[in-house]
Amino acid sequence: MDSSPGHERPVSPGTDTACRGCFGGPEDGQGCSASARFAVTRYRDAALTVCPGHLGPSLLLARNLLWPPEIRLIR
Repeated sequence: MDSSPGHERPVSPGTDTACRGCFGGPEDGQGCSASARFAVTRYRDAALTVCPGHLGPSLLLARNLLWPPEIRLIR
């Protein structure tokens, strides 16, 4: 499957996926160590996988979100 923008890879239930709700990463000490529970669909970007603590901030701050937002439970 194409992983270019606009062609998101599906997130399978039961997959151990890291939270990507922080806009930093583990290398700069800003990563989240929690497992993602939700996938937020975005326009022209892959789905954003987030933990419950980062769901609200991701709806406010993430780029290219669909509105109204599409949120799937992945775990």
